[in-house]
This record gives sequence, C-alpha cells and structure tokens, in this order.
Amino acid sequence: MLIVGCGDIGLRVARELRPRVRMLALTSSPARVEPLRAAGVTPLQGNLDRSASLLRLAGVATRVVHLAPPPADASASWWRDPRTMALLRALRRRSPARAMVYASTSGVYGDCGGERVSEARPARPGTPRAQRRADAERAMRYFGRAAHVRTSILRIPGIYAADRQGGTPRERLLKGTPVLAAGDDVYTNHIHADDLARALVAALWRGKPQRTYNVNDDSALKMGEYFDLAADLYGLPRPPRVPRSTAQDQLPLMLLSFMDESRRLCNERMKRELRLALRYPTVAEGLAAMSTAGV
Repeated sequence: MLIVGCGDIGLRVARELRPRVRMLALTSSPARVEPLRAAGVTPLQGNLDRSASLLRLAGVATRVVHLAPPPADASASWWRDPRTMALLRALRRRSPARAMVYASTSGVYGDCGGERVSEARPARPGTPRAQRRADAERAMRYFGRAAHVRTSILRIPGIYAADRQGGTPRERLLKGTPVLAAGDDVYTNHIHADDLARALVAALWRGKPQRTYNVNDDSALKMGEYFDLAADLYGLPRPPRVPRSTAQDQLPLMLLSFMDESRRLCNERMKRELRLALRYPTVAEGLAAMSTAGV
C-alpha cells in the first residue's frame, strides 16, 4: 500500500495495517526518511510539485491512500489542485491500483445554514481552499471511472486527538480566545484521529466505486458548546463569547473563516457501507478519555 502525504494520519493508517500489509510512503523531505523507516514504512522520495520525481510510483502498490493537501498559495489557477493531477498521471503510466482513497474536507459543502448534510447534497465550496479540494475530488472520480479503479472520497471535518499536534482545544482555552455568542454560533463537526485512520482503511476494502463518505462522529455541537465542554473537562475557564459584529476585531482570519460556515454532517453512509463502529462516537467521549489520561 502507498500512502501519499504520510503525516500523523498516514502513520495511524500504517499502524492499523502493519504487519499484514507492506507499507510505502511518498515523502519530499529527507528528514522524514528515518522516522518513516522507524514506523515500519518504506519511504519513496518524490515531490508532488515535480512530476518527473513521481515516475517510480507507477505500479508500486495495489492500494493508495492520498492524504496530501493541495497547494496553499494562490495562482492563476487558484481553484485547481495540480498535485492530485500529477499523482494520477504518474499512477496511470502502469497498471493502476485496485483501490484508492482520497482525504477531502467537509468544507466542500460550503455554508449550509446549520442544516443536516448528507453526501447527496451538491458541493458548493465557498473558499479557495475548499475549491481546490473539490477539484481534486472531481479528478479522483474521473480517474476511477477511466482507469477502472475503485475510488472513495472521504469528506473530513475537524480532527482531534491528544497525541496529535494541535489536536486538543487546551491551548486555545489557555489563551482565552473568544467564541461566537450563542445566537451567532455555528455548528461544527469532529472525528477522532484514530477513527479517521480506521475509516480510511475500511474505505480501501469496503468503499463503493467513486463513492463519497462523510467521516464524522455522532456529535451535534455548536463551536462554543464544543469549547465549553472541553473547558469543563479540563477544569479551565469557559471562553468568552462575542457577537459576530465584533468578532473580526478579536479573532484571526483563519478562525473567522470556519465561523462563516455551519452544517451538521450525516454519517449514516459511513456506518452502513464501511461498517465502521466508532471508538469515540462523540466528542464528549473522546475528550473525556483524553482528560482521564491526563492530557
């Protein structure tokens, strides 16, 4: 199996599968070679921004997990993901993999006004970042149909875990960063990093051809409720609430962009077709487990 973009989630996928499956990982960083080997993963050096470095990927794996994000910088084709296109061109050169999974984002739905959202809802990305993810989804589906590869797309919300960098709300709570007032607040969705890794593995074997899956837990929390819950578990002060009218003066732009969209993801397809039983069905259970562990 080949993992493209083998960071925290890729290593969790590798832990789920080894030693039953031989694991390969594409990396553009020489500094990542030894850590990958230590994790039982064979590194293949290459760079998604340099197509010529990807030629060796053709035919190396029967299953591929694509976790690499699109470029973050703007360009003339700001809505395209050239990295996914470069990867697919390389894989097409020789007998393609039997199954592929792409880690997308639930941000491709755009703002849904707090409504329940299933995979049947059309994608309407509202940010350049989400536009590039939607472009990668289209490329993956086309590749799957043209090359007869079973391709699954996982739409992923906020990822949390105690052993993941920035994976808990503790640091933000300690800073006292405000959240929106209850009347202005937005719904947010979550998945524990371990459950996400298990969903990726399940999709490799059980995902239907060219199928999209929301991968989230069963929580239905607004953002402020999430931070209040975490604060209570950690024994920290709840964050202050501010109206949307003044939030732009007190919050970073990246954080504000998440507060412009509200949706409640439906995960029934994930449970039914991937047959995934979540280890952490709710954020409350996941955070409580971390709190009990002293994190």
